[in-house]
Amino acid sequence: MTDQNSRGASPTSPEERLSWLRKEIRRHEDLYYIHDSPEITDAEFDRLLHELEALEAEHPDLVTPDSPTQRVAGRPTESFPTVTHLAPMLSLDNAYNEAELRAFDERLRRAAGLGAFPVEYVTELKIDGLSIALVYENGALKCGATRGDGVHGEDVTPNVRTIQSIRHGLENAPPGRIEVRGEVYLPRASFARINAEREAEGEPPFMNPRNAAAGTMRNLDPRLVRRRRLGAYTYQVVAPGLTLPATHFELLEAMRAWGLPVEQHAQRCSGIDEVIEFCRSWAEKRHEMQFETDGVVVKANDLALRDRLGATAKFPRWATAFKFPAQRQRTKLLKIAVNVGRTGANTPYAVLEPVFVAGSTISMATLHNAEDIARKDFREGDTVVIEKAGDVIPRVVESVLEERPADSVPWVMPTACAACGSPLHRDEEEVVWRCENTSCPARLRRGLEHFASRSAMNIEGLGESLVDQLIEQGLVNDFGDLYALEASQLENLVVVPREPRSERAVPRKLGKVGRNVKEQIERSKENDLSRLVYALGIRHVGEKAAATLARYRRTMAGILDASVEELQTVPEIGPVVAASVRAFAEEPHNRALIDKLAAAGVNMSSQQPEPSVVATGPLTGKTFVLTGTLASMTRDEATAEIERLGGKVSGSVSKKTSYVVAGEEAGSKLDKARALGVAELTEEEFKALILRS
Repeated sequence: MTDQNSRGASPTSPEERLSWLRKEIRRHEDLYYIHDSPEITDAEFDRLLHELEALEAEHPDLVTPDSPTQRVAGRPTESFPTVTHLAPMLSLDNAYNEAELRAFDERLRRAAGLGAFPVEYVTELKIDGLSIALVYENGALKCGATRGDGVHGEDVTPNVRTIQSIRHGLENAPPGRIEVRGEVYLPRASFARINAEREAEGEPPFMNPRNAAAGTMRNLDPRLVRRRRLGAYTYQVVAPGLTLPATHFELLEAMRAWGLPVEQHAQRCSGIDEVIEFCRSWAEKRHEMQFETDGVVVKANDLALRDRLGATAKFPRWATAFKFPAQRQRTKLLKIAVNVGRTGANTPYAVLEPVFVAGSTISMATLHNAEDIARKDFREGDTVVIEKAGDVIPRVVESVLEERPADSVPWVMPTACAACGSPLHRDEEEVVWRCENTSCPARLRRGLEHFASRSAMNIEGLGESLVDQLIEQGLVNDFGDLYALEASQLENLVVVPREPRSERAVPRKLGKVGRNVKEQIERSKENDLSRLVYALGIRHVGEKAAATLARYRRTMAGILDASVEELQTVPEIGPVVAASVRAFAEEPHNRALIDKLAAAGVNMSSQQPEPSVVATGPLTGKTFVLTGTLASMTRDEATAEIERLGGKVSGSVSKKTSYVVAGEEAGSKLDKARALGVAELTEEEFKALILRS
C-alpha cells in the first residue's frame, strides 16, 4: 500500500492531513480512471476516502467544494433544466475506410490551399460514450451538461459531480469562464455488471456502452449514477476571449496539467499516411482498453487552421471520425433456444459453438424474434456469421447457405412456453410470443427478482438464489407472500448458490442474512407508490411511467380505477400504457394481489408533491411512434427530445398517431402507418422538426 509514511513525514495538523489526503485520493483516481494502472487495492483506496470523510466530519469548516467527498450524491431530482452551450457542439463526419480518410485529407488541404504539403493531425481514440460539456469558472466546476441538440443541453451537474475522474476544481487553469468538452463512458467491467443486473431484474440489457452511459447520465437519481462508476475523458476547450495554446496537442497537455482527464494515447501525425497507420495499429489493440472505442478521431492540429476552415451546418471541416469495421467470425449455430422473461415473453436466442470475436469468447447471441429468424432463415446446424454490434452485443448476421446441411429444416417457434408448457399468445401489433400463465415459474422467478430490484421495491439480499429457494419450497407464490414471511423462516432457509464451482457454493442457512432480508422487506412497505407501480411489472410501464402515474393519480386506487381515457390525460401516458394499466386492473388476480399487499401494510399512496403545472411545448398534442434504428441517437434520446417539447411517444401506431419516425430496418409499424395514412418522417426530417421546434 502507498501511504503517507512512504512519502515523507506525516502531516501534524488537520489542515495538512486533509490537504494530503485530497491530493493522494485524486492521484489514485487518475491512476485508476485515466491511466488504468492502479497502485493500491480498492479496499486501500476506500480507507483513504473514509479517513478523509471522518476528518472532514470533525472539521466541517475545513471542507472544500472540490474535495472528493463532495461527489456523494443527494436525493433524486424531478427533471433536468436546459442550458445553452458557449458554442454549438457539432457532430463529426465519418470515414469508414482508408479511401475515405484520404478523401477527407484532400478536401482539407484543398480548402486550406496547402497543395501537396502534409497537414499535421492529432489522432485520438474515439470513446464510445456520451458527449458532455463542463463549465468551469475561475477553475471551479459550475455546470455539466449533455450535448442535447448541439445548442442546448440538459443540466446534469449532480450526476457529473459523481464521476470520480472529473475534477471539481482545476489547478492553474485560465481565469474566467471556460467550457470543457469530453465524453462520459462506462468501463467494460461496469457495462458487463450493469447488463447482468438488468437481465436478472427482467430488464432488457443496454445495447452498447454509449446507450448505457446516456441512460445513466439521464437518470434522475445521482446515487444510482455514482454506483455505476462512470468514467470520463476530455478533449476540447471553448474559451471565448481567452488565449489558448496554438495547437490541439499542446492544449491537451495543458488540460492534463490543469487536472482534467485526458486519454493518454493521442498522437501527432505528419500527413494522412501516419494517420492511417495509427488507425491500423488500433484495429485490434483497442480490445485491450478498459473502455470501448469504435474508431479514431482525426483532427487538424493547428488551431488557427481550424478557424480558417470553419464548419458546415453539421460538421467541422477540420475533423473526421474513422470507424473501425465490425468484427466478424464464422461458427456453428448449434441450437435455437428460448428464454422466458418476467412479462412472459418467450424470446429465441442462438446457442453457438464457442468462437473468439472482438476480444471475447462468444457462445450465445441474440436472434431478436421469430419473425426475424424466419425472414433471415436461420436454422439449427447452419454455419453462421456473427458480429458484435458496436463491438459489444453479439448477433447472428447471416447463414452460409453453401455450407447448410442437406437435412436442414426451417426453425419454427414453439407453441408452448419453454418454462411451463402453457400455450403461447401473440398480440396483433406485436412480434413477441408470450406466456399468459401468471403461475409460470419463470415469470414468477423473474417477477420476484424485478419486484425486489433497486429501482423497484429495493429489497437488498433478495437475489436469484434466495428467490429460487422461496419458490421451490412453496413459501412464495406471489409478491404478497413476501410480506408474510417470518424472520425465523428466512433464518433457517437453506440456500444453494447458483455457481456450483465457486468456493462459496456450499448449501448454507441464511441465519443473520435472513434477518436482514426480513428487515429489508419490512422497510420496503414505506416506499413511494411509484416504486410499487414499477415493481408490479405491468407491461409497458417502465420506471418513468410509474413515477408519472403515481404523481398524478396519487393513490393505487386512483390508478387502477381510472378509465383508459382518464389515464391518457396524465402527461406522457399514451394509449398503449393506458390500455396496459387498464388490462392489469381488470384481472381479478391482480386486484386480489393489490388487496393482499395493502393488508400487509405496503404503502399505496404517492409521497411526491402534487404537480401544479402540466408541461407544454411546440409538440403538445402530437403523438410519435419510433420504429427501426436511428443512426445519430438512441430511442431514449429521441423520446427525451419529443417529451421535452411537449409531445408523447407511443409504442404502437393508431389513427391518433401524428408521426412515425422511421429509422433503418423499420418494421411492421411503418407498414401499418402507411396503411392508416400516418405522416412518416425520416431521421433527418425528424431532427429538422426538433430543431425548428
